[in-house]
Amino acid sequence: MTFTDRAWERTAAVRAAIEASPFLAELGAGTLDAAVFRHYLEQDAIYLSGYARALSLLAARAPDTAAATFWAQSAHGAVVVESALHADLLESGLLPPAPAAPVASPTTLGYVSHLVASAATDPYAVAAAAVLPCFWVYADAGRRLAAHAELVPGHPYARWVAAYDAPEFHASVERARALVDAAATAGLEEAMHEAFAVATRYEWLFWETAHRRETWPVP
Repeated sequence: MTFTDRAWERTAAVRAAIEASPFLAELGAGTLDAAVFRHYLEQDAIYLSGYARALSLLAARAPDTAAATFWAQSAHGAVVVESALHADLLESGLLPPAPAAPVASPTTLGYVSHLVASAATDPYAVAAAAVLPCFWVYADAGRRLAAHAELVPGHPYARWVAAYDAPEFHASVERARALVDAAATAGLEEAMHEAFAVATRYEWLFWETAHRRETWPVP
């Protein structure tokens, strides 16, 4: 087994919680409250900006040109492609208006801060393991949700689901996995597993807190 095979296996309990997420269940069924989806998109737009910074830092520390190019292109995709999708959905007129300018929730801020700090200060291999769940968990969820969304005529979130089940997105997951596996060493493996597990828990928490529209407990 490769490192990423083992990391996926070791996070099985967290991924089971993700599969049971009410947010994803309702999203797949097309019944997710539109105000909840708006909140999620707003938080994800903030997250993607931070994620792109983490990927850019990782690109600067990559061991070779091919790895640097992939992480840099992924940072560009997070900012231009995914953020544009979110902006289009937010401005589509299908969602309720924003009650106020979005502010990063505690979970969003924590996840972004974790990834940027890892990309800036951890060994390259550990930082690469930390950014991988955002690729892989989304692709896994997208594939499962697409099977449900196809059965719902006029699914309101079909465009979002399709974006994360697209062949090119799955291809990027495989490339990211290959780079993480290439960087893995025995001396860093446990630190890499911890980085992967923490990010996977944040992926679960991000959807859980979006479902209840998490805000700061005090202004």
